Amino acid sequence: MTPPILVDQRDLPEEHLQDRAQGSIRWKSLLSGDVTIANALVCGIAIMDPDETLTLHSHAEPEIYFGIEAEVDVHSGGAGQRMKPGVALFIPANAVHGVLAADQHVQ
Repeated sequence: MTPPILVDQRDLPEEHLQDRAQGSIRWKSLLSGDVTIANALVCGIAIMDPDETLTLHSHAEPEIYFGIEAEVDVHSGGAGQRMKPGVALFIPANAVHGVLAADQHVQ
C-alpha cells in the first residue's frame, strides 16, 4: 500500500514546457509519477498569465484541476469547462484537454 504523501507547494520549483509549441503554461507538480511515488494521478498548480496557453494533449494518468485564483476555460472531452476558484474538474485518463488561452492571471 502507498503511504500518505504530503507536499508543500512552497518547496516546489516552477516548471515549464521545453517546447513552446506545446504551450506557455507554468506549473508546480504536487503529485506525479516523475516527482512523487503517486503515479496513478497527476495533480499540480497551473500558473498562467494573459495569452498563455496549454495545447490540447492527453496522458495515461487521470488529472485533477482545482481553481485557486481567477477564471479560465479548460477544454476537456470535447467541451469547454469554466474553471474558477473553488471548482474542481476531473479529467479521465487519455482524455484530450488543454487551455487555448488565459485572459487573465490564473491559478
